[in-house]
Amino acid sequence: MAVFSLSTPTWNHSSTFPSHSHASPHLPSNSARYQNRCFSKTRVASSHANPKILKSNRRSKYGQPLSPYDSDDVSADDWFSDHEFPDVKLSEADRQRLKLKSGTNKGQGNRHIEKSLDVKSSNPGPNFNTRQGRSAVKNGGYTVEKIDRDTSSLGLSSVNSKDKATGNSGKSRFRQLSEEIDLDERYFPLLDYLTTFGLKESHFIQMYERHMPSLQINVESAEERLEYLLSVGVKHKDIRKIILRQPQILEYTVENNLKSHVAFLRGLGIPESRIGQIIAATPSLFSYSVENSLKPTVKYLLDEIGIQEKDLSKVVQLSPQILVQRIDNSWNTRLSFLMKELGAPRHSIVKMVRKHPQLLHYSIEDGLLPRINFLRSIGMRNPDILKVLTSLTQVFSLSLEGNLKPKYMYLINELRNEVHSLTKYPTYLSLSLDQRIRPRHRFLVSLKKAPKGPFPLSSFVPTDECFCQQWGTSVDKYLDFRQRLLLKDFAKKYEKR
Repeated sequence: MAVFSLSTPTWNHSSTFPSHSHASPHLPSNSARYQNRCFSKTRVASSHANPKILKSNRRSKYGQPLSPYDSDDVSADDWFSDHEFPDVKLSEADRQRLKLKSGTNKGQGNRHIEKSLDVKSSNPGPNFNTRQGRSAVKNGGYTVEKIDRDTSSLGLSSVNSKDKATGNSGKSRFRQLSEEIDLDERYFPLLDYLTTFGLKESHFIQMYERHMPSLQINVESAEERLEYLLSVGVKHKDIRKIILRQPQILEYTVENNLKSHVAFLRGLGIPESRIGQIIAATPSLFSYSVENSLKPTVKYLLDEIGIQEKDLSKVVQLSPQILVQRIDNSWNTRLSFLMKELGAPRHSIVKMVRKHPQLLHYSIEDGLLPRINFLRSIGMRNPDILKVLTSLTQVFSLSLEGNLKPKYMYLINELRNEVHSLTKYPTYLSLSLDQRIRPRHRFLVSLKKAPKGPFPLSSFVPTDECFCQQWGTSVDKYLDFRQRLLLKDFAKKYEKR
């Protein structure tokens, strides 16, 4: 198959709010220049993006940590939750079966692992091949820069140079485990190395049950592969999660696998600062052939779906899983559904995919249709629904009961506004009810500045600084009010339990 070239596009990670988002006539008078400046700074950071991937860690200069945007996706800086792979709790029966005693780790203290710089992998040690017959990498010229890692927080025992040389530490720590999972002592150094990333005996059991050959690799090869991942931007804290999700990654050689896949991501225009995050989110990427799987998927996105080449980087960053999942059938079924259900033209659906590629993975029966029916139930017609979904495709990811319905009820009952206002300000649906909508509304009510008629949705759009300046108050005063309101609401929820 011919290799197609992909240019490196540049793009903005946030969408500027549309130019029609001007202040309501109910707002205090301000110069047009001031209003444009205020609204031009407004960024809808998550209204068109999966916050798992592009969730911003920025804070205002006042230090408020609460995001003003809503999403029912897992909120985590690295796209997957620490709870995805909780430590396995061994019952007493399991401990007896595994012959593990509670005092195994007794006396463990701090440990600092130092790796020399410019370590070459030309001699990776004995080649302990896996079932698949993958051999250890033999790279005569590849240099890996080793980085000192302080692993004192892991509670690992101090290992002196004699123990390292003789392997006594590994033998004493892992002998009982090896009896249960039938692991040769020559692989103890690998286990010892993996503990520096936070893996424990319970994790090794998971790895053994999921993919036993991943524990039958010489430690030099594993070090080279994981150090390479660290060198391209994978965070040290994410290595454990990656290994537990894709233990086969320990078998993938740098020269024959890892480098080519990283080069593929760079060819799509993925910024260097994002490559590590892409790998952490989709470590199974390395199990797919670049030529026979990944490039054909990209070609399908370009030729069949109609994603423009300049948008490829954005689409992949929003949903890295799109590279490793079947999208031909999902695209055709969702295209037909949206065209039939809403009368949506093809270019509008392509726009939805470009803004929120997760759309290709949502169930029609449980995801798309219920949210379309909800918008119909509150009085929207198909053209209005299409306008909202094209502007804010993230609506498909929001919970009906925990998100959309409460915001609609607040819009009607508290803000005394109408449904048609959502077609002008669909961003309202992406904003947090608890962290932005209710606090700003209640704050203006407390100041007796809230309009008597419909509350202007435009007041929820600007930054805290612009919002407070428009209404003639201070940010500190607003943040103090919001904090007290959040604590009060939390206390009420706690009392109901």
